[in-house]
Amino acid sequence: MIVVVLHEPQDLVNIAHVVRAMKNFGLRDLRLVNPREYEAYRVEGIAHQTQDVLARVHVLPSLEQALADCVHIVGFTARGRTAKRNVQRPREAAAEVSGLADAGPVALLFGREDKGLSNEALDRCHRVVTIPSDPAYASLNLAHAVVVMLYELALARGAEALPFKTPRRTSEPADAAEIERLFADIAGALQTIEFFKTRNADAVMRTLREVAHRTPLDAREVKLLRAMAIEVTKYGERLARSGIHVDR
Repeated sequence: MIVVVLHEPQDLVNIAHVVRAMKNFGLRDLRLVNPREYEAYRVEGIAHQTQDVLARVHVLPSLEQALADCVHIVGFTARGRTAKRNVQRPREAAAEVSGLADAGPVALLFGREDKGLSNEALDRCHRVVTIPSDPAYASLNLAHAVVVMLYELALARGAEALPFKTPRRTSEPADAAEIERLFADIAGALQTIEFFKTRNADAVMRTLREVAHRTPLDAREVKLLRAMAIEVTKYGERLARSGIHVDR
């Protein structure tokens, strides 16, 4: 079990954004230590459809109570400390957290927006994580820092290997004969609009072939492109029969 612990958060909007991030990445346990303000209905008004996360929020008066049952605690800070710490980057921390979560609650501890975590709070942490950022402006927004870590946890749990959603409409690959008909239709359409008047037709068509072959077209896409080219040709023929001349 992985729990997110916010120590003395000052801004309700940041809490809402953390709740939303937890919902995005499949975490459900949030502990708030002495928040300046917290009302679940207001958070839900910002982070919609997060009732399941909000139902499990625990508001606690002290950091000691929030961390008492945790077997591993990871604190996050943007500031370098003179005290020796077991420091990590998010990716390394995510791999370790994922391996330890079955043993008991693992806490991801984030400090208040204006001060971060105190040295006393960091003393409770098994690991201290700093998210690499521009040293000239190192401090991340609270919710942004949470999102970065939850994303790394998702990768550590194999989220990157999940398949993409299957397209609503699939199509078989276009065969060579259909591709050739496409290029013939395109050439006809370009001829109709006098595109080749000042251009080398062979060179233009060769370039179009390279573009089409760069990402192989499926049969449905080829049919759509052919239909467009054919309509251009037909439109030009209708204009010619009506005696209308279109200046370019």
